[in-house]
Amino acid sequence: MATRTPGEQLTVDEVLAELAALEDPKVRAVNEKHGDDHGVKLSEIRAIAKRLKTQHEFALELWATGHTGARLVSLLICRPKEFTLEQLDAMLREALAPKVHDWLVNYVVKKSKHAEALRVQWFADSDPVVASAGWALTSNRITSSPDGIDLTGMLDTIEAEMKDAPERLQWAMNENLAQIGITNEDLRPRALDIGERLEVLKDYPTSPGCISPFAPIWITEMVKRQES
Repeated sequence: MATRTPGEQLTVDEVLAELAALEDPKVRAVNEKHGDDHGVKLSEIRAIAKRLKTQHEFALELWATGHTGARLVSLLICRPKEFTLEQLDAMLREALAPKVHDWLVNYVVKKSKHAEALRVQWFADSDPVVASAGWALTSNRITSSPDGIDLTGMLDTIEAEMKDAPERLQWAMNENLAQIGITNEDLRPRALDIGERLEVLKDYPTSPGCISPFAPIWITEMVKRQES
């Protein structure tokens, strides 16, 4: 195994034991409602990763355990640019827990040199969970570098498919709908109309001070903030 970079030196078993000691039944109960099979607060997972610092080879060992908590630590201590496209594709297809999927896309794939190639590959995948990652990366493109993205075609797809899409794919499509409406004044009326007619996430409970994920509310609020 390659020499590890400076940071606390632990074995895989020691990390697993620490995660087991941090398990909280109440946290697990909340996480399991969202499909995540672990009971450790994310702040505590981040604290473990902060102590370990970047250790890419060790990150691969933690990922190989298949343990959700260990995989979350792994994603925080790896070097995103060292992964091959094939490795990232395989990892995404193994990432069954939603939080692992989310962190892999946002903390690793987005920082990888393969992000655009994977965006295109995943976007058209027949697996809706994999496709949701492609849509998530496309949402990032819409806000950062939309040139080359067929926004009108995306709205066509969203209008036709979002209402009945599986949950994770539906959420990703909805985010793209909102971002198109927020960032593109010409397409904003259509984005608002699609959101109003499809009513996706219209009744989703929203905590005080947070913006509703219902696209028309999300778009309107963000545009208002940009103009103020």
